[in-house]
Amino acid sequence: MGARVESDFQSQVFEYRRSPEQSEMTPALHPVVIAGAGPVGLALAIDLAQRGVRVLLLDNDNKLSSGSRAICFAKRTLEIFDRLGPGERMVRKGVSWNTGHVYFKDAAVYSFDLLPDAAPDSPRTQQRPAFINLQQYHVEGMLVERALELPNIEIRWKNSVVGVQQQSDAVALRIDTPDGGYTLHAEYVVACDGARSAVRSLMGLESSGRVFRDRFLIADVRMDADLPEERRFWFDPPFHPGQSVLLHKQADGMWRVDFQLGWDVDPERERDPARVEPRVRALLDSVGALGVNFSLVWASVYTFACQRMQRFRHGRVLFAGDAAHGVSPFGARGANSGVQDADNLGWKLARVARGEAPEALLDSYADEREFAADENILNSTRATDFITPKSEVSRLFRDVVLALARDHPFARTVVNSGRLSVATTLLGSVLNTLDIDAFDRAMVPGAAALDAPLLHHGTATWLLRELGADFTLLVFGDAPRWAEDLSVRVVVVGEAGLQDAAGWATSRYDAQPGTAYLFRPDQHVCARWRAPTEALVSAAIRRATAC
Repeated sequence: MGARVESDFQSQVFEYRRSPEQSEMTPALHPVVIAGAGPVGLALAIDLAQRGVRVLLLDNDNKLSSGSRAICFAKRTLEIFDRLGPGERMVRKGVSWNTGHVYFKDAAVYSFDLLPDAAPDSPRTQQRPAFINLQQYHVEGMLVERALELPNIEIRWKNSVVGVQQQSDAVALRIDTPDGGYTLHAEYVVACDGARSAVRSLMGLESSGRVFRDRFLIADVRMDADLPEERRFWFDPPFHPGQSVLLHKQADGMWRVDFQLGWDVDPERERDPARVEPRVRALLDSVGALGVNFSLVWASVYTFACQRMQRFRHGRVLFAGDAAHGVSPFGARGANSGVQDADNLGWKLARVARGEAPEALLDSYADEREFAADENILNSTRATDFITPKSEVSRLFRDVVLALARDHPFARTVVNSGRLSVATTLLGSVLNTLDIDAFDRAMVPGAAALDAPLLHHGTATWLLRELGADFTLLVFGDAPRWAEDLSVRVVVVGEAGLQDAAGWATSRYDAQPGTAYLFRPDQHVCARWRAPTEALVSAAIRRATAC
């Protein structure tokens, strides 16, 4: 096969097709219906389809998102996309970065490295970078193309959910299309239809939290500028005094700039190119890009809130992504947490749909991802309060911290330009088996797996690549004889299996000969032992599947 030609996802329009059941008197029953074909709905549909579950995906539009929108996709999300299929393609297309700089007024405060063991002159110790910058429409487009490769997925464009009625054994959905309405039934419905979720509204449910009285301008700018591929954040810079600015490089020579505007501005007026372009020119001049030509491609003014639904599961209807929770854009926690919702829900819903686990397993989705949402909202709220202080005392505190951070490392821990997205450690989950042996605190039950370079018969591979799509027992040393009797994939790191030549896996997992880790299908640790037995592993699997 030749190289894949990249689609023009920004202008792509998908064809609306009339479905056969629009003419049938008896509504069809679908195992799973997903509302919303954004990154979260697409990721969940692909995951379920790869697990053998038929999925109907509905979207009220027939185009992908406009403008860059979500652009920062974190390492954990990229690892999920690897399992779903298009991870490598996204990394090749996107701009990879691990480092960033924070500025106060006209001076650098400090820099950071999110993967310090991934220096350019050192061998990589994890396959994926800390982040890539890639416009949301590219991510959506690649996920759509992957979904269309799978026979278990049907996508219906221009199909809007306009009615939801829960029944004892199904959910009745009323759907509106360009050809009129029809009804379908689903065993389970997942609402991934965004912050203005129609499903949530139709069910009379609400999100609660805090709305921030501030406005920000997003500008997508195309230019050929020789600037670092890193995150750059300014507090109160001379080129935009009293406010904050964020700069990122994206794919296709596109740059993303976020300008804080304050609350008392006219959003329509601020989107005018005549006002946007001078702001961009002042920024470029300040970073040494004097005379660089640029073109404004897209601009939007936004406000935001940190809030969530009280519960993410309501009977046979579940909520994920922005439909369930919302955060500020600082820290890149929105799309990343949504894709991680899908990662958490996919294997659980597949097991329940196939009759392999009780519905209580779906309650664990709600419990775990509500915990994750609270963590994201807390980090997002703290970042927003630091970036946009609402009182003179708060601003004075912030500015003193920033001034001290130039010379004093202790102050840098207080600076908050957005605590960047990482996978939530699901502490306290009912699916975890508590430690009975002494370990360090790095890879506790509930933690997402950490990658490491390995060798397989002399060929380089990665630990996460070797973990299966279902439960996996990772053993350091010799595989126990009883392991082959378990319905679990066994991966051995040792003389008879994968080789940890550089020692990263052994170090990251605090491993000794005989140490074993049990991973869930979403690559979170659910148990670990120094000397596992068949009974211990079997009990941990039953616990992790709510059986």
